[in-house]
Formats: sequence, C-alpha cells, structure tokens
Amino acid sequence: MKIIIGADHAGYSMKEQVKAHLQKQGVQVEDAGTHSKESVDYTDYGKKVARKVSDGTFERAILICGTGLGMSMVANRFRGVRAALANDLFSAIMSRRHNDSNILVMGGRLIGDMLALQLVDTWLDTPFDEGRHKRRVEKMDIE
Repeated sequence: MKIIIGADHAGYSMKEQVKAHLQKQGVQVEDAGTHSKESVDYTDYGKKVARKVSDGTFERAILICGTGLGMSMVANRFRGVRAALANDLFSAIMSRRHNDSNILVMGGRLIGDMLALQLVDTWLDTPFDEGRHKRRVEKMDIE
C-alpha cells in the first residue's frame, strides 16, 4: 500500500508519528510536508495531497492540521476526494463503511498520538460497504 501524508505546523509532530508507524507496518509513505514546526499555510499542504488523490496518483491519504477543519475544507474542493475529519473511532469507521473516504483528516491539537495511530489503523482496515452506499457516493461529485 502507498499513502501520501501532509500536515501544517500544528500537525507536524503527529504526522511524524503516523509516518513512522505506517513505515514500520511496511506501508510506503510519501511525505508532502511540512518538514518542521515553523508556521506555514495549511492550504498549501492540503492542496498538494488532495490533488494527488484527485488525479489518481494515490488511492488514500492522511492530512493533519490543528483542528482538522481547514484541511478538510481544502481537500474536499477537489473532484473525487472524500476527506473525512475523524477525531474518534466511530467517525473513522463510518467514513469508510458508508462514505468510502479516501483522505483521513485529524486534528493534531485535539487528539493524542496514540488515538491518532488507532484512527489510522482502523481507517485503513475498514472496508467500504458498497451496496446502497455506492450509489450515494457516486452522487457526491458536482457535474
């Protein structure tokens, strides 16, 4: 599996933890930045990651900012992207089962690293239920 991950300064530390966790599991991770705690614009990293999901370069991605709100808003502007803000396990599971989310977004200032790793594992392991949900997901993109 290949994943692209990105964060702003508020999500940098968590991004590094998640990246190391995934690499230990044998997941190939492309790090879109940021690469320090120096203040940056979350929009730059959200766009970089969402664009690569939208164009099919990556099937899945992870974005982290302070609350997850900004990254979610940016990513969901891209065609074919279904970015889900999940700071709890139920949201992570349901975003996959019913919405086939392809970008997991987390709030680095809202949750701890241990929960973030649980969210990532759960999100990656949860399949899309398809069925009636497939039809609904297909209706999401604006024509």
